[in-house]
Amino acid sequence: MSLRDVVITGIGLASSLGEGADVHAQALGAGTAPNVDATSFAPYPVHPLKPLELDRQIPKKSDQRQMEPWQRIGVYTAGLALDDAGLKDDAEAKSVLQVIVAAGGGERDHAVDGAILTGLRGANAPGSYLNERLMGDLRPTLFLAQLSNLLAGNIAIVHGVTGASRTFMGEEQAGVDAIRTAHARIAAGQAEVMLVGGAYNAERRDMLLLLELGGYLRKGEFAPVFAREAAPGAITGSAGAFLVLEAADRAASRGAKIHAKLTHVGATRSRRQPGTVEAALRGLISGFGPIDSGALAVSAATGAAGITAEEASAIATLPQVKSVATGDLVGHAVEAAFPVSVALAAAAIANGQANEAIVTGAGHWRGEGAARLVKA
Repeated sequence: MSLRDVVITGIGLASSLGEGADVHAQALGAGTAPNVDATSFAPYPVHPLKPLELDRQIPKKSDQRQMEPWQRIGVYTAGLALDDAGLKDDAEAKSVLQVIVAAGGGERDHAVDGAILTGLRGANAPGSYLNERLMGDLRPTLFLAQLSNLLAGNIAIVHGVTGASRTFMGEEQAGVDAIRTAHARIAAGQAEVMLVGGAYNAERRDMLLLLELGGYLRKGEFAPVFAREAAPGAITGSAGAFLVLEAADRAASRGAKIHAKLTHVGATRSRRQPGTVEAALRGLISGFGPIDSGALAVSAATGAAGITAEEASAIATLPQVKSVATGDLVGHAVEAAFPVSVALAAAAIANGQANEAIVTGAGHWRGEGAARLVKA
């Protein structure tokens, strides 16, 4: 069976740099200094979201209030992508538009978490104490309101998208598989147009705690992703990215502007022994065919020890490419990291900065992904 070409006709991006594909493409081309807050969550630096005019994409205040910050970021960038693709007011298109979301868990009650952690220090039976507090202090209704698939639901409600939706939950690989699945469904003729992406709020003490417990965060001042040997670790960033992927013939028939063609998306999971991340990424890239010597490499590398050096080594095997780390521009956005990187690559191609781009990403503790984009 021959597969159909898949193109990107809509890009929605928001981060610490601002919003829109052009803003991010210009920052990528100019090497704009990142926006980093090293004090609010010290000793952990973060890339804070540049304030958004939420009313532009989420008109109802009631909708804004019932969403958590990461959901607002996602719904907002989904709206940007629909606007960019010329589909925001196309009811017929939105009736068949399928949505795939990469999302993490709901945001937690910091006061409850803080009280539990404080009490654990003096508990005679920490296990029993923890179980009792979790059963008694957490509000079930609040937890149910934080289900990750509410992002897809809010996109449907706010933007009037009534096609099928799917949610991939958890870490960087959710973003990889969201893009991979959307691409595969269109290429195989199982869908005509899809809205795919993710969102992440880095300005959360609960997520900083979880990542720090695993030893994944950088402390102190900002340093470029591939120059953190002395103090490795991720610097997270609040960001959202959604893409409208479309069958090339459908896009052509409606005269849509095509930013780039998405030719390949691959995912794998190595055993995370020394050398396996590099081998996994090189294996994915080798399946893409010959790479142009002037290609752009966009890396969603985390900055975490070991795997970041291996990702750099995999990129170094590409023929004379220019490389950029997404984390140097907007920080690491976990579930949204790969969608943000693909969106950056598409924006760079659309703005004439490259004719081809390779996107790579190794999750902070599991999962690897790669994609190839070319000028349409």
